[in-house]
Amino acid sequence: MTRLRCAILDDYLNVALKVADWSKVTDRVDVTVFNQPFSTAEAAASALKDFEIICAMRERTPFPRTMFAGLPNLKLLITSGLRNAAIDMEAAKDHQVVLCGTQWGRDPTAPLTMGLILELTRNIGRENARMHAGEPLQAHVGMEIEGRTLGVIGLGKLGTKVSKLAQAFGMNVIAWSQNLTPEKCKEVGVTYVSKEELFSAADIVTIHVVLSQRTRGLVGRDDLARMKPTAYLVNTARGPIVDEGALLEALTQKRIAGAGIDVFSVEPLPVDHPFRKLDNIVLTPHLGYVTEDSFRNHYQQMVEGIDAWFKGEPKQRLA
Repeated sequence: MTRLRCAILDDYLNVALKVADWSKVTDRVDVTVFNQPFSTAEAAASALKDFEIICAMRERTPFPRTMFAGLPNLKLLITSGLRNAAIDMEAAKDHQVVLCGTQWGRDPTAPLTMGLILELTRNIGRENARMHAGEPLQAHVGMEIEGRTLGVIGLGKLGTKVSKLAQAFGMNVIAWSQNLTPEKCKEVGVTYVSKEELFSAADIVTIHVVLSQRTRGLVGRDDLARMKPTAYLVNTARGPIVDEGALLEALTQKRIAGAGIDVFSVEPLPVDHPFRKLDNIVLTPHLGYVTEDSFRNHYQQMVEGIDAWFKGEPKQRLA
């Protein structure tokens, strides 16, 4: 039997081969791990043109139609998760590439959201850095979140989880999204409001909708203008949901108190991005799903998916 080549993409932390048992497929597959992002789409296509199987981690490497055209040997593409906005599913079908996904276990993005909220309001990381630098006194006055209002955009699985965590901290929770109903809000125990009311009333706004054509640029200049000057914006969903230019302007002009951002329109965030120069933004490099448990879950399912594909029984097929 001819051995196939499998590429594991964007394994920045070098964990893929450690958290899953790849020996289940290495009798049929030669595995190559790529630890760094590709500099361009052309560089990605050039590096991957000889591979029959690719395992992708979220949207770190895009797969538009041009990518599929440049990968003539590709037969199986497995992405972590059951949605990936960076993959052209129609192109996968047209190029006869089997596209599969993996199921989530627990999604750790909700606790990260609360972590960003706590960092913004209590400056834990900044004060820790000052302590390690030898500074004797504190430099920041915190804001209590108990009794404050959290505005949740999107009340699906993640938005609901964040709402319940916020309620445990004593926060008042309001919510809105394009398809949200008052009935759904009542089920979760939060208050339904309009988009305008949410941005005007919330002390912290947090985003939990899926990136789509409808949600791209969903949070724009007018929305940010409605926010209190003491309010914060948190985005752990997807970068393009927020107009980054408008957010940069609001932060630079100190029209809102700050932001906690885990996702960006271009990832990894360019080293010269102006966000990096601001002192009122907390930046994390898309940590939402980055836990050992999450990686183990996804990579184990990728191994199982490759084995199932060899047997003619693709699992979690998306296209």
